[in-house]
Amino acid sequence: MTTIALSYRSIDQKIRSIDLPKINWMAVYTLGILLSFLMLVSYVFLVNDLTANAYLMKKYDQEMGTVIKESRVLEANFTEAGLLSQIMENTVAMKLEKTANVKYIQILESSLAKAN
Repeated sequence: MTTIALSYRSIDQKIRSIDLPKINWMAVYTLGILLSFLMLVSYVFLVNDLTANAYLMKKYDQEMGTVIKESRVLEANFTEAGLLSQIMENTVAMKLEKTANVKYIQILESSLAKAN
C-alpha cells in the first residue's frame, strides 16, 4: 500500500470513530408543534388585548371631548359672572339707580325743522 492509501485509511477510521449524537426527530417535531401552538395562543391574547386598549382609547377620547366642551362652557360662565360683578360694582360706584318709570317726550311734527 502506498502512503496515500494508508493516510486515507487512518483518516477514514478517525471519521468513523467520531460519533455524532443521534437526533430524536420525533421530539424535535413535537417541540416545534408545541412552540407553534404556544405562539398562536399568545398571538390571540395579544391581539385581543390590543383591540380592548384601542376601544378604551376611543372611549377616553370621547370623554375628553365632552370634558373640553364643558370646560369651555364653564369658562364662559365664569367670565360672564366676573363681568357682571364688575358692572354691579361700577354702578354702585357711580351711584346709579334703577329706573322705575319711563316717560317719553312726544315731539310734534310742527316743531321739527324742514329742509328744502
